[in-house]
Amino acid sequence: MRHNKKFNHLGRTASHRSAMLSNMATSLIIHKRIKTTVAKAKALRIYIEPIITRSKADTTHSRRMVFRKLQSKDAVSELFRDISAKIMDRPGGYTRILKIGNRLGDNAEMCIIELVDYNTNMIGKAPKAAKTTRRRSTKKVKTATETTEAAAE
Repeated sequence: MRHNKKFNHLGRTASHRSAMLSNMATSLIIHKRIKTTVAKAKALRIYIEPIITRSKADTTHSRRMVFRKLQSKDAVSELFRDISAKIMDRPGGYTRILKIGNRLGDNAEMCIIELVDYNTNMIGKAPKAAKTTRRRSTKKVKTATETTEAAAE
């Protein structure tokens, strides 16, 4: 029976799936964003979020546990050196999935999965300045002669 086995198998064997997710997680950590299908991105999000959470505590044990999943020294050092410093105050939700349309060959739904704190276009938005209009003012400016006549009266 399939009780409590809800994750997406992605049409692969267990060893192929774990190797693929490990490689995708390594690429995401190194490049900060990757392009993939929506199904793989959702599976990758479930796989990588606990890994990123574990990187908040920089201990030997957590490094070994992360290395067990990623199998890449470069990705582990990048994760613990740079990424963990940026996500330290974030309580979760380290990735974002942006759908970009369908692939031409097989019409698979494609997306970009990225680390949230590394998209400068999304987080670097400055508040917009007040919009000014180019219309003329309706008030007429009084000339100097009009002001002297008004003062004389």
